[in-house]
Amino acid sequence: MADEQTMTDLKDLGGAVEGTVAPAAPTAPLREKIVDKQGRAYATGRRKDAVARVWVKPGTGKITVNGRDQEVYFARPTLRLVINQPFGLTERTGQYDVIATVKGGGLSGQAGAVLHGIAQALTRFEPALRSPVKAAGFLTRDSRAVERKKYGKAKARRSFQFSKR
Repeated sequence: MADEQTMTDLKDLGGAVEGTVAPAAPTAPLREKIVDKQGRAYATGRRKDAVARVWVKPGTGKITVNGRDQEVYFARPTLRLVINQPFGLTERTGQYDVIATVKGGGLSGQAGAVLHGIAQALTRFEPALRSPVKAAGFLTRDSRAVERKKYGKAKARRSFQFSKR
C-alpha cells in the first residue's frame, strides 16, 4: 500500500514542471490536395437515383451542368441555391469553375447530387475546408430513396380501397 500515491491537483497527473506547458497532442494529419494533371479536383456525388461526376478548378465561378449553364439546366432558383451552398458556406463564391455531368433521377435529385459532388471535390482541392463542409452535412450521402412498390398494394404502403361487396 505504500506504492500508492494520492493526487491532489491536476499538476500531479501530468508530471510537468510548474510554469511549463506540455506539448500539444499531435492532431489528425491534414489530408493532401488531390488534383489531376489539369489541376482539377474530381468527385462523385449521389442523391436518390442521380449520380453526378464533378470537376472543380480555380476560375471565375462558372458552373456548367451537362454542357449547359446552371441557369439553363436548373431553371428553378431554389435548385441553383442548393448547388451554390458549399461555396457560400466556405466563402469561395466566384473562385472556382465547376463542370458536372449528371445522370438519372429528377431535377431535385440531380441538384442534390451536384451539391454532394461539389462539396467532395472542394474538400479534395482545399483539404482545410473539410471541417466546415462536413459540419454542414454536405459530405454525407443522403441515403433516402423512394420505397419500392409491394405486390398486393396500390403503392409502397397504400392498400387498395376496401369494398364490402
